Amino acid sequence: MGFEWLKPDVVLGSLVYALLGVAIFWLCFLVIDKLTPYDLWQEIVEKQNVALGVIVAAMSLGICVIVAAAIH
Repeated sequence: MGFEWLKPDVVLGSLVYALLGVAIFWLCFLVIDKLTPYDLWQEIVEKQNVALGVIVAAMSLGICVIVAAAIH
């Protein structure tokens, strides 16, 4: 096994898919934020709602797994 993963086309492809995954995740988070009756970011950061933070973290991991599986 050589240095196949260091080739420029492999690195560029990985970067493109990583950026695509982050963009899709951010878009999904914004959609879910708009669907909820309150502002998720304000509720978690300003009001320190830990329970909502745990739910949003679990949702984020779920979206990330789905995006990673779709891109792979």
